[in-house]
Amino acid sequence: MRSIHAFPFPEFTRSAVLVAGDLMLDRYWSGATTRISPEAPVPVVQVTQIEERSGGAANVAHNLAALGVHTTLVGVTGTDDAANRLAELLAAAGITTHLHRRADVPTITKLRVMSQHQQLLRLDFEQSLAPVADDPLPTLVTQLLDHANLLLLSDYAKGTLTDPQPLIAAAHARGKPVLIDPKGHDFTRYRGATLLTPNLHELERIVGACGDDTILIDKGQRLRKELELTALLITLGERGMLLLAQNAAPLHLPTQAREVFDVTGAGDTVIATLAAALATGVTLTDACALANCAASVAVGKLGTATVTAAELEQAAGGAERSKILTAQSLEIAVAAAQARGERVVMTNGCFDLLHAGHVAYLQQARQLGERLIVAVNDDESVRRLKGKTRPINSLNQRMAVLAGLAAVNWLCAFSEDTPEQLICRIKPDVLVKGGDYQIEQIAGANCVQAHGGTVRILDFVPECSTSQMIGTIRSI
Repeated sequence: MRSIHAFPFPEFTRSAVLVAGDLMLDRYWSGATTRISPEAPVPVVQVTQIEERSGGAANVAHNLAALGVHTTLVGVTGTDDAANRLAELLAAAGITTHLHRRADVPTITKLRVMSQHQQLLRLDFEQSLAPVADDPLPTLVTQLLDHANLLLLSDYAKGTLTDPQPLIAAAHARGKPVLIDPKGHDFTRYRGATLLTPNLHELERIVGACGDDTILIDKGQRLRKELELTALLITLGERGMLLLAQNAAPLHLPTQAREVFDVTGAGDTVIATLAAALATGVTLTDACALANCAASVAVGKLGTATVTAAELEQAAGGAERSKILTAQSLEIAVAAAQARGERVVMTNGCFDLLHAGHVAYLQQARQLGERLIVAVNDDESVRRLKGKTRPINSLNQRMAVLAGLAAVNWLCAFSEDTPEQLICRIKPDVLVKGGDYQIEQIAGANCVQAHGGTVRILDFVPECSTSQMIGTIRSI
């Protein structure tokens, strides 16, 4: 089987995906369970929290939007309050919606009763969404395809995608890939799609039992060829994923999940991440690797959860491959480090010309914890503080030099005169400053102390100064 390699993290905001499929509203009623009902041997849940989330194809769209993808959603709802609430949730996520509201069906709603993060009961409210007259969805999807990089069909066997062939043909006529999360006992409906993402149970319903990987690969490849698919991505639960692609060896991606809370909606996260990556031009292999990482994040959350680009970058090892992070990625990395019991130290400066004093200072700071963050003034910030002739070295050059130091774990630029805003967002365990300061004079000290952290002042190495170095060079 093939192996995967490291690759640049994609810019999801540059992609657009059109989603069509079965829309649902997921409701969660949660509360404590402390007694058994006197009416029947069932637990009594004292409901204290009610939550509503997008479900089905709407959850796929929500996952795409969470990654920053420009997302358009087409589907069927009723004309009820649930439809209104679903529309509100989608609008709040920045998703463009084209909802076909029908008075003859209710909006599909799934109500889950929860206690102590466990699902006790699920109640489904639904009728078939199969079209009863002229279906407006094929025409609408065809019109919207010109504004998308890719078409994603999310089939939950509720009737919206009873006949997906017109949608597949419309996408192919415009050169757009078609990804489908399939359901049911007849996959011939999806013939000609670019890629299907069945789980193992769904696949075995079509091809029969697969006792080992050799049989699975053989039957999967035969199905892929029969359906004229470019690829088949089979999700294997705790065993990860298997990619069977045209003109390529099988690729197994082992699971990366550390702890599983809830698998609800994990398949939505997989196909959404896959679509988002492919829409940016990422290769199929790399897109599957990202989808596998996204699944590991999603199952660690409760309910139909989404995964942000920052969470995905962290899970994919972006924070380990590169020391230079955005504020959002740094926040995720710090939270993960602190959850592992690591002590996070933070300091800041311009670091225009790195000298022995800087190196010694950063080594001392690093000894105060397991991780050291250096916040660096951007070029405009340096000019405001030091004058129009500074910095000597650009931000990228200064960050590159600092990244070469073993003591430094993460670097993050800031544009304000002080790093207070960044410090208050990151919440390090220790804030370090060098020089002759009082603690109350240090930017961000109040935030760190308010969260139980400490502030330390370290001495600079004498006779080491960037200004002195510049003066010496100019006098030569």
